[in-house]
Amino acid sequence: MLFKDLNLIDPLQRALTKEGYIAPTPIQVQAIPQLLKGKDLIGIAQTGTGKTAAFVLPILQRMHEKHKHVTPGFPRVLVLAPTRELAAQIGDSFAAYGHFLHFKHTVVFGGVSQVPQFKSITKGVDILVATPGRLLDLMDQGIVKLSGVEFFVLDEADRMLDMGFIKDVNRIVSMLPHKRHSLFFSATMSPQISELTKRLLTDPVRVEVTPQATTVERIEQKVFFVDQDNKDALLLSLLQQDHLNCVLVFTRTKHRANKVAQTLNKNRVGADAIHGNKSQAHRTRVMESFRAGELQVLVATDIAARGIDIEDISHVINYDLPNEPESYVHRIGRTARAGAEGTAYSFCAADERSFLRSIEKLTRMEIDVMRHRYHSQRAQDAVGEEAKPAPRKPRAPPRRQGHSTHKR
Repeated sequence: MLFKDLNLIDPLQRALTKEGYIAPTPIQVQAIPQLLKGKDLIGIAQTGTGKTAAFVLPILQRMHEKHKHVTPGFPRVLVLAPTRELAAQIGDSFAAYGHFLHFKHTVVFGGVSQVPQFKSITKGVDILVATPGRLLDLMDQGIVKLSGVEFFVLDEADRMLDMGFIKDVNRIVSMLPHKRHSLFFSATMSPQISELTKRLLTDPVRVEVTPQATTVERIEQKVFFVDQDNKDALLLSLLQQDHLNCVLVFTRTKHRANKVAQTLNKNRVGADAIHGNKSQAHRTRVMESFRAGELQVLVATDIAARGIDIEDISHVINYDLPNEPESYVHRIGRTARAGAEGTAYSFCAADERSFLRSIEKLTRMEIDVMRHRYHSQRAQDAVGEEAKPAPRKPRAPPRRQGHSTHKR
């Protein structure tokens, strides 16, 4: 099937041709006809499957069919995304596919000044793409009103829940008109998400392009058993290979992300880190350097990397395994974009062995073991308490100044 077979209007067809797209992806084939009919939709799809175009194209077409004048502060379309990066990319998609239409859009997120966002909204926008926190800030100030929303998209709902946005989402949804066209996208379908869809959607069509929580077939997956103390040496040895030219490294904590990036730079490997403590300006600058090939390695935490959509990532390396197996699926999905192949390497120390077993259970596959000079048989064989992280020690209460500790 080609895009011209999907009954899309000429301005959208021209925009697709301009972007170089001819054939739709499976989720686009399934979703676009249903959305053009005005059906509510649940889309179970990972990032990289083409889901953004699957909702942007039909929304633009339906807006064109009943064109209205812009009312400042009253958007017709609201798209909620969990991260700044994903929100920005969705905004770029509306700009690209709506190139030959005349709708105005803006993207709002935290971590930057409200002033440019305020100015865009008060001039009037048809389409508003937002992260929940900043949207609520603007609503509380009376800058944005949702009573005119005709199309509502909740993207990456599973990550919204993971990041603790559920209360914000519920508050935003309570402000939307009851009569609206609602779209809901998630990579996985937990009971909590299923309950959310029942409250948000009316008689929805369900579209699922891959079985839940399975990994992309094009990704070659390998596990390296290694002691924690040898992870840096293993990472450096892998990065010396020529074909590891655009690498995304995941760590479990912000502190570890910084340390790994520093270690790589000391060893003449171009790297930088992004995480929640970094400013938006820093994150934007680092992403641009990574896209341009000026950095070989981007080190990130799960939340910071959500929404990264770079076609050329050759390898994902899990320096730390995630403690939630679903996060593994999200992580490795950063490679093998746009029909390319990709590779995912995972480092597994003894205290991460239980995490690996959970990942293999979820993905219903046994990951191939790679032998290497730092191989740890202890990590590979770990079971029981040895296979789990040590419990965190409670902090000792601060000692009171000026009092003797001796008993009388």
